[in-house]
Amino acid sequence: MPIISSPHQFNVEDLYLDLRGVHGTPLFLKCEGFNFAGSIKLKAATEMVDAAEREGLIGPDSVLVESSSGNLGVALAIISADRGYRFICVTDPRCNVTTQRLMRSLGAEVQVISTQDSNLGYLHSRIQYVRDLCASNDRYVWLNQYTNPNNWRAHYEHTAPTIARTFPDLDILFVGAGTTGTLMGCARYFKEHRLPVTVVAVDAVGSVTFGGLPERRVVPGLGTSTRPQLLDEAWIDDVVHVSEPETIRACHAMAARGFVLGGSTGTVVSGAARWLGEKYPGEEPVAVAISPDLGERYLTSVYDEGWLHEHFGPSVLSTDSLWSPHP
Repeated sequence: MPIISSPHQFNVEDLYLDLRGVHGTPLFLKCEGFNFAGSIKLKAATEMVDAAEREGLIGPDSVLVESSSGNLGVALAIISADRGYRFICVTDPRCNVTTQRLMRSLGAEVQVISTQDSNLGYLHSRIQYVRDLCASNDRYVWLNQYTNPNNWRAHYEHTAPTIARTFPDLDILFVGAGTTGTLMGCARYFKEHRLPVTVVAVDAVGSVTFGGLPERRVVPGLGTSTRPQLLDEAWIDDVVHVSEPETIRACHAMAARGFVLGGSTGTVVSGAARWLGEKYPGEEPVAVAISPDLGERYLTSVYDEGWLHEHFGPSVLSTDSLWSPHP
């Protein structure tokens, strides 16, 4: 039984869900939400703060500030509470109310930016707010998950090696694309170690990350309205885009079998299932997808009937042969 003194010291690394038992897809889902931050972002947050401390960028009067749609904000709020730092999370209206309350309960200040940018998102506006804040006082320290190499390095050093050890015959890895820290860290690891793994990025329809046209998006998590600076497509083998109704149906299909997982997970699983059905029909390659978070923070959005009807209409959960909850 582990005994810890700081919240970042606990993280379940070896839990995989066999999705063949959920909807028949030959896919193992690496569940990353079992830690005190509730998401994979705890790894990146820890790596970025540790590096900033080593480099002397954080002092006794420093105030950490970061733009986040939710999960990284929670992770940084936890680390800041543990280490005695002030923290400001700059987010937008798509951030779940539960997530905002959680960050505030940890002592963080939450600033919600409601000005949309030209790509129908909020990321540019959030980043500009952070830049203005940092320019106003040198006490503010922006870790900048969008350019910080320690974001992807956390997954190069921890996430990818763990997957490689568990699945030495891995054929395909599916990774959701947000800041692309997880994606780039895993892709770099498998390519640099010359392992024959096809790395497939999963993005949301309406995201501009891979050059797509901007569209309205309401599910927090994957996708961006500004291309991430960490992204280098040379490391990636393929990209699949998933619409938000597909994301929602995937989430509800898994919940119908007892697995309540986050919106980002629904996107990744939906994209992986479609890609495998097209590329490997009737076959069973060794495939892994990364589940970034659990579903409790989505109870007022993805899993709320009123929210679904408001944003997608009453037919969003209509029967889909791919997502029949009982294969």
